[in-house]
Amino acid sequence: MSLTDTPNANRLHIALFGRRNSGKSSLINALTGQDTAIVSNTPGTTTDLVSKAMEVHGIGACLFMDTPGFDDEGELGEMRIARTLKAIEKTDIALLLCEDDSFSCENKKTEQPETEMFEQPEHEILKQLKEKNIPVILILNKIDIRKNIDTLAARIELQYNQRPLLVSAKERTGIEEIRQAILEKLPSDFGQQSITGALVAENDLVLLVMPQDIQAPKGRLILPQVQTIRELLDKKCLVMTCTTDKLSETLQALARPPKLIITDSQVFRTVYEQKPEASKLTSFSVLFAGYKGDIHYYVESAAAIESLTESS
Repeated sequence: MSLTDTPNANRLHIALFGRRNSGKSSLINALTGQDTAIVSNTPGTTTDLVSKAMEVHGIGACLFMDTPGFDDEGELGEMRIARTLKAIEKTDIALLLCEDDSFSCENKKTEQPETEMFEQPEHEILKQLKEKNIPVILILNKIDIRKNIDTLAARIELQYNQRPLLVSAKERTGIEEIRQAILEKLPSDFGQQSITGALVAENDLVLLVMPQDIQAPKGRLILPQVQTIRELLDKKCLVMTCTTDKLSETLQALARPPKLIITDSQVFRTVYEQKPEASKLTSFSVLFAGYKGDIHYYVESAAAIESLTESS
């Protein structure tokens, strides 16, 4: 694993859910190979979302999220639980650390009636994850201090209809199994997002018209420009760049019109008035609205303007 500068919005978001003191923080440290989260035997140490952006071998860019325990108590506890539930909205894959109240780490039977066997706190969080079609990996952590592990794992499987992975974050066992499980549950479209999509292909000529203003400090390009250039190079396109005042000279120097011209919104009209008829024109803003946002919704919304009346 290594740090990367890829924006978090483009990463696979992996969230860890579980009770207080279930070992979420220790597990995220084991997964990232760093002291990402504070570890303590005191329940409720994690009081807010803790995120760590990493590059995971075989998976790619990931953002691990450590959440407060969903069994927190008191007024502040309710606020923390609300933040935990809110994290579901950002989750692509969930790691759910499970317990069975019928057993303690020392395998002592509790006073819990057998009829309440299925009323575990994990059920509510699991229900919400499934309602949003978020893949869930069940984990039985702390196997280094548990007894009758197979029996406990079998009970969890009976409750949730899924066999938990046996893990010890402390001893770093079962970590590779988690990575493999994440690979198996990767969304089908993960890693297939593209800034330029089907607009260009190999050997297409692309011209980037990039006005240099206060948003782009001297000697640097802004991130959307850098990402777009990198993707075009990966696609083996022929890439040309110029500033707005050099657009005319650049077009004259080209042997053929660009397949696509990408520019900044602030000079869109200026570029449009000078572009060759055969060249398609778009902006970085539009491309990234499709890359990171819901461009189809924006298109439908813009089209709805035509149907507005004075009473709308």
